[in-house]
Amino acid sequence: MLPELNRIKGIHPGAILKRELKALGIKSNELAASVNEHKQTISAVLNERRGITPRLSIKLADYFRVEVDYFMCIQGCYEVKQELEQQKMIGMTPNLTLFRKALFWDTDFEQLDWEKMKSAIILRIFERGNEMEIQEIISFYSHSTVNRIIQRAKNDFLPSFEENVTKYLK
Repeated sequence: MLPELNRIKGIHPGAILKRELKALGIKSNELAASVNEHKQTISAVLNERRGITPRLSIKLADYFRVEVDYFMCIQGCYEVKQELEQQKMIGMTPNLTLFRKALFWDTDFEQLDWEKMKSAIILRIFERGNEMEIQEIISFYSHSTVNRIIQRAKNDFLPSFEENVTKYLK
């Protein structure tokens, strides 16, 4: 049974769908066939690379027997949360005294654009950072943002990367 909207505000609809499919024992390609949608579209939503459209919201609502705007409301709440996080970040930097400048040997540490380079910074810190640096990055960008970026990354990092992901995000 899908959760009430108030309990899941700000969570990507793909995460909600993934959890629901797992609970029901349904595979993503089965859902795609049932709602007459491309399996790549459903996969992209489940992996949080794509959002819900009004058309897909209606299809999913019919399948799960919820209000037609249920999934659009989840998508809207998620997008509002992401925008608020973006606005909060403008002009901000983490506590720079907590980072070893050697982590950023290939750039001017003082000129880092913490928003524009967010993905690269997060991946580098998880690959080569110490506990204090990792905790500061999670605190600065938010757990959900860091988790989303890590999930999108290809796993061709040092072994310490996966160890840090397991230790700090799971």
